Amino acid sequence: MEVYWTAITYKTVAIYVVLIATIVFAALYLAVPDIYSKFLRTVNDKISGDSDAVSAAQTQAKFVNLDGKVQVKKVNSVTWVEADYRTSLDKGDQIQTGPDGAARITFGDGTTYTVKSEALVTVEENLMGNNRPTSVAVRINTGSVDLATGNWASPDSKAAVSVEDAVAQMHQNSRASVKSDPQTNEHEITVSNGSAEVKRGSEKIELTQWEKVSFQNGAAIQKSNVLAPPELVAPLNLAPLITEYPRNFEVRFEWKPVREAVSYTLRVSTTTMFTKIVKEVKVSGATTEVSGFDPGDYFWNVSALDGKKQASEVSETFKFTLVAQGKTQEMMLQIDGTQLHGRVAEILGRTEPGAALIINGQSVPNIAADGSFRHFTEQLDPGQHTIVIVGQNRRGGTAKQEVSIIVPK
Repeated sequence: MEVYWTAITYKTVAIYVVLIATIVFAALYLAVPDIYSKFLRTVNDKISGDSDAVSAAQTQAKFVNLDGKVQVKKVNSVTWVEADYRTSLDKGDQIQTGPDGAARITFGDGTTYTVKSEALVTVEENLMGNNRPTSVAVRINTGSVDLATGNWASPDSKAAVSVEDAVAQMHQNSRASVKSDPQTNEHEITVSNGSAEVKRGSEKIELTQWEKVSFQNGAAIQKSNVLAPPELVAPLNLAPLITEYPRNFEVRFEWKPVREAVSYTLRVSTTTMFTKIVKEVKVSGATTEVSGFDPGDYFWNVSALDGKKQASEVSETFKFTLVAQGKTQEMMLQIDGTQLHGRVAEILGRTEPGAALIINGQSVPNIAADGSFRHFTEQLDPGQHTIVIVGQNRRGGTAKQEVSIIVPK
């Protein structure tokens, strides 16, 4: 038997390997033309750590509040389905609210759109990217929508709302309300905070706080000032009101008067988006007393009306809690101390085992078996704050404590 040996250099081996790889990649290219671009994008994203597409949780708009009947029709569907908190929204999706419905939608850049009752809106844009300008937009087909923008990471980010043939480009840290009524052919955009630029054809109009544009299809656009809403005074936001007989207790509502106003409308609801109004009162002054409330949480706001019958936007919304005081002995409630963590206050104290506590309108979920508790408030604005702690034990007894907190600027 004879054995023949052939010497092959490393260079020859390398050439054959490259040739085989070229043939394989060429075959893949003919079969899947996009494979190279996808591969290169993946490699580039891994190296740079910056992908054009962020996670779905960041890019998709979501519902953060739902009241009453709210339906969604996805862009690739012809069927309306009930909305829930797991529903994500993409470009082209439609949202429809019923007579008792309302929804608040938040986008990845922090922009929120509050869709009022009997409205139909469409998500027009939802572009998100890491370290890149964002762009969100919603179209109002019919109804009313309030929107608010936050502090954007990129100054080139955009948030828009369109109605009929007009588009309002909102600036950051701004608020506006948009109304569209196709039946009466009346549309308007009102800025309540910050500023916006309204474009309609070749027209460009800048709006600042308490200015609005109104128009009809085919008619010229009109810019005007609007009546500012009142500033609420009492009950203080998140304040608990303790009384032995809640239904007979007269809650005193107070707000700062508006110079041009001749009357005001007070609304009280059991929901944050006022889909269930329990009291609506029209008064000429800046105070009124209302009774007939059951124990529970309530939300209230006020709008003003001038001599020309023009109504302001509603004020900010305050919340109060009506607590029924027990007829038995009061419960034990002791505040041991407070500590400030930035703009968040920590409250330490002791109460009776099994008792329920409310601090600044928020329930305290973690009370130890011995009655000790620790609670962190929401972020507080700079200045002095009064933290109100209200408790109720199993016997029906109640207790109330107040502590003062100063948040430095």
